Amino acid sequence: MKKSRKSQIIGIAFGVILLAVCIAFANTGSAERKSGKPAKYIFLFIGDGMGATHVAATESYQAYLDGELGFKQVSFTEFPVLGMAETFSADKSITCSSASGTAISCGAKTLNGRLGITPEGDTLTSVAKILSDRGYKVAVMSSVPVNHATPAAFYGHNVSRHDYYGITCEIPKSGYEFFAGSGFVDFYGKDGNGKDSKTLLEENGYTVCFGEEEYEKAVEAGADKIVLCQERSRMVNAPTYISGDAQAKDIPSEEVIKKCLDFLGDKSPFFIMYEQGEIDWAAHSNETMPMVAAVQKLDNAVKAALEFYNEHPDETLIIVTADHETGGIVLGADGAGNGDSEIIGWEILDKAWKDSGHTNTLSVQENKALNDSAFIGWTTSGHSGGPVPVYAIGKGSERFGGRYDNTDIKGKILAE
Repeated sequence: MKKSRKSQIIGIAFGVILLAVCIAFANTGSAERKSGKPAKYIFLFIGDGMGATHVAATESYQAYLDGELGFKQVSFTEFPVLGMAETFSADKSITCSSASGTAISCGAKTLNGRLGITPEGDTLTSVAKILSDRGYKVAVMSSVPVNHATPAAFYGHNVSRHDYYGITCEIPKSGYEFFAGSGFVDFYGKDGNGKDSKTLLEENGYTVCFGEEEYEKAVEAGADKIVLCQERSRMVNAPTYISGDAQAKDIPSEEVIKKCLDFLGDKSPFFIMYEQGEIDWAAHSNETMPMVAAVQKLDNAVKAALEFYNEHPDETLIIVTADHETGGIVLGADGAGNGDSEIIGWEILDKAWKDSGHTNTLSVQENKALNDSAFIGWTTSGHSGGPVPVYAIGKGSERFGGRYDNTDIKGKILAE
């Protein structure tokens, strides 16, 4: 009996000790997770206006090119984490790019048309600025003007997204190391009589490069802060939308990413935001093939980031999302689903795209007829209010699964 009682006491004591060890271990693990840091290398890609169906259309077209029915995935739809973000602004069900860009970058809703400030006019702090203050190198890049709404949301603060010259003046205040875009809107100020944007920025510590040759010279000369613009925007206002031969001469999206990575290096942590802006512009015009081509350019940029990720898989986070959906595109139009119309007519769109020299010079009516003939439907020439996909891979990517508001993305990036 005594032996049995002694065994019971020993067993209870062992159990208590084991439980204490387990609790201590669990708490230690929790503490370690809480004391962790954001990824060392962070990429945030924004496909302006890119809803889930824009991506689906691109993958359907790529399957067509391979002689298949279905889809051939772009790189980011293979990411292990898929989420969905709401996009409404503080005052509208349907957001504009400045309000949605502010929501993503600053984690707060604002009025349509505002940039980096609250509806009451208080200044917001972007995720890029927070990381910069923590010692991260920062790059803000776009395929469209560098002072346009989405890139500006990561450094600008303005009651109007259309105060482009005022937004340009904020670039030096950010202190970020690398900017890139097609050029500037209001290069000489809104009235056209201001100090040109190149001079303005260079007087404040930045080297402004137009084209690859100038960029390489600036790097060789040891420039520590660079604004890389496409050659076509040299000392002029960047056009708001181009396609075809003019855009074909641009530095490709993947090369812009690689140049940025070479410039920043991997010794210090960094945050890179890259926007593919002409997805939105093509969608506003309901131009199917230019939109698809723009999604493919975003895909190429993401692939360049994935090359870096594969070298630093435990320290890198890549997020791909959109600020809103534009155009309300659907795979299927009036009459689709009957007979031959069950197949999307990519051969019709592809031929027209190639015959035009990869431009779209059709009238609104001609473009609609072309889309209808291929059973591609567009429901609006503006933005729409639905949620957008969020794709993620790498350190901390698990936080981006599920459904949430776009204001949560900042916190998910910074979460420890």
